[in-house]
Amino acid sequence: MERYRFGLGEYKYFNYPLPDIIQQIRTNIYPHLAPIANTWFRALNVDKQFPLEHGELLRQCRQNGQQKATVLILKYGKGGFNALHQDLYGDIYFPVQAVLFLNEPGKDFTGGEFVLTQQIPRAQSKAIALTPKKGDLLIFTTNFRPEKGIKGYYRVYMKHGVSEVRTGERYTLGIIFHDAIS
Repeated sequence: MERYRFGLGEYKYFNYPLPDIIQQIRTNIYPHLAPIANTWFRALNVDKQFPLEHGELLRQCRQNGQQKATVLILKYGKGGFNALHQDLYGDIYFPVQAVLFLNEPGKDFTGGEFVLTQQIPRAQSKAIALTPKKGDLLIFTTNFRPEKGIKGYYRVYMKHGVSEVRTGERYTLGIIFHDAIS
């Protein structure tokens, strides 16, 4: 991560074919998220609807030259962090992603909060820090989400990252539903 100025830690992308359990998680969660993504895009008047089956989204990715798996494992040791970012790997992207927490905060590591920043129109950004437990699955936006204002819905852009790990090692599984350009 440090070489690319993404933060301090290690990440490894899985290659296809994905391990069965990861493929099952990705395939089984997606159909629950696609209607949410479609509702968001309708509310925001975005002319895009997502297929209800994950395989169809991956087919669209392949047609766009996005054939590289995006599921990854992340490891942070003492001093490790992940700079605020968005996981957009090409023109075809799914607006929701997930992270599975693989070890216990306060026991296996301290610090390392999951951080989201929310852009507030004509104001400073709002920071949100979360400390999910081992086994928790956090679902969040890849890029933006709708928020209702006085004139209807508008886009709230968000980024995510990880605060500095103070002790121990922190492990997560990042589950991104679209593929990347090879």
